Amino acid sequence: MRIISTVAAMQAQARRWQRAGVKIGFVPTMGYLHAGHLSLVRAARQRVGNNGVVVLSIYVNPTQFAPTEDLANYPRDLKRDLQLCRAEKVDVVFTPSDGEMYRWGAATDEPLKRTARGDARPTGFSTYVVEENLGRMMEGTSRPTHFRGVTTVVAKLFNIVLPDVSVFGQKDFQQAAIIRRMTEDLNFPVEIIVAPTHREPDGLAMSSRNKYLDAEQRAQAVILFHALQAAKQAVAKKSEAAARLKKDLAEFITAAPLARLDYVEFFDPETLLPVTQVKRGTQMALAVYFGKTRLIDNAKL
Repeated sequence: MRIISTVAAMQAQARRWQRAGVKIGFVPTMGYLHAGHLSLVRAARQRVGNNGVVVLSIYVNPTQFAPTEDLANYPRDLKRDLQLCRAEKVDVVFTPSDGEMYRWGAATDEPLKRTARGDARPTGFSTYVVEENLGRMMEGTSRPTHFRGVTTVVAKLFNIVLPDVSVFGQKDFQQAAIIRRMTEDLNFPVEIIVAPTHREPDGLAMSSRNKYLDAEQRAQAVILFHALQAAKQAVAKKSEAAARLKKDLAEFITAAPLARLDYVEFFDPETLLPVTQVKRGTQMALAVYFGKTRLIDNAKL
């Protein structure tokens, strides 16, 4: 396994692979890897075959964090991550610095500036990728600067790694839909694969942020999964009014004493537009706080 930390070296390696006809599978991550990430690696490997290569990036992207969010405290353990990547037979791990990714401060990472919107803007960097439709609701409402940072860094990573296929997790359903739209709209020659959500034995979706939960919060966090199951049961035989089902689920979730609901939404899985009637096939997403930790999940009902 090779570790590459500069944009120039990663692009040069990717071009060599392209010239040799080697297919490139790519898994972008922010590190602190868990079994869910490793399942994405296996999906990429399966798609490119034994003659292809898999690149995994580890980069905590500052431009997708708002000032009140957990950029400084986001869990990091590069040594552990690299051990997991070796065990999974990842070919290259790309570990750029902020200075490499946003090219400010020739040799050092200068502090980020904040715009009037509150999002991070590296000094000297001024070009962003913005999806203007699918990102307006749900996560876009709760975290208005988030998706601009996501689409920008993924577009940059696509231009650096030059993948044939890139794999994302279904836990971040809205993010995956936005990346797919960006890829289509900007004609990136990349196949997007969305792999199933990986869950703990009790149903909680795997997330690097689960590390933040104390024992009591962790025990109650399974309420997200239980809410998805309750919604599936509610519409198994007949449709339900979205407003009524939202109210019922809000009461169900907040019955967990430590849970603070951000949103529950029901929407069309293709357009992401909200629906007034919830039925089988409707997509559901929710976000819930436990203390300062914000967890998300989703399911097709």
